Amino acid sequence: MAGLLNRLLPKRFRKKGLAIPVVRLHGAIMTGGSQFKPTLSLATAAPMLEKAFSNKESPVVAISLNSPGGSPVQSRLIFQRIRALAEEKQKKVLIFVEDVAASGGYMIALAGDEIFADPTSIVGSIGVVSGGFGFPELLRKIGVERRVYTAGENKVILDPFQPEKGSDIEYLKTLQLEIHKVFIDMVKMRRGERLVDDGEIFSGLFWTGGRGLELGLIDGLGDMREVLKRRFGKDVRLELIGSARTLLGKRLPGVVSGAPSFGEIAAQAGAGLAASIEERALWSRYGL
Repeated sequence: MAGLLNRLLPKRFRKKGLAIPVVRLHGAIMTGGSQFKPTLSLATAAPMLEKAFSNKESPVVAISLNSPGGSPVQSRLIFQRIRALAEEKQKKVLIFVEDVAASGGYMIALAGDEIFADPTSIVGSIGVVSGGFGFPELLRKIGVERRVYTAGENKVILDPFQPEKGSDIEYLKTLQLEIHKVFIDMVKMRRGERLVDDGEIFSGLFWTGGRGLELGLIDGLGDMREVLKRRFGKDVRLELIGSARTLLGKRLPGVVSGAPSFGEIAAQAGAGLAASIEERALWSRYGL
């Protein structure tokens, strides 16, 4: 519709250059975000992706990516949605990494037909990590007795208030290896012959954009505006796909309806604090 209206306008009023839709996928990848601390998930990304791929004139969709990772499930779901839309709408996907596309962030980057980054960006971290805390002595010290009743001998596996068990760790590692294999297969499928396996590429290490280019993890160095102007001409226009605004006026990737109650605000603030701690840990892993 925008293209039709543009053609109907007198030539002197028409906008010059091809309009490229741009989607920003920024943040830690996890569900359970709040109005105070939005996170990146399929639910928050999907509306923007659908809108971007609905542009009939642009041959490509550009995605600005900045994520230290998080949930492998949400990362893969976002990857799959991008690829499904690209195939359905017959469009190329260009991914532009800002600070970092690591772990789940790099899994999303694999959805790009081409991946670009700054020489100082961080890319890679093709691995799986699980973290937590143990408090086996805490309750005893504060005089609290914890009572847990289960049906099923493994219902309290990895309980942080019980001593760590070797069998629990082995089971967790089994799950991690399965997820890691899925990740590795995705990298091999999407990067193909461009990939240079130096023996450590699937070890969980991460690299700068410059080294990532040498390893075949990305396709080029440069920022979005520079690359798109070089490819589509100096008059190319980048049109950021916006997200919905809540009734509080905060722009969020998802859709929010109804005014929140005080209790909901308090609950979201608590959830936001927990998410902030987890997100901070993800970013700090890469020195950011």
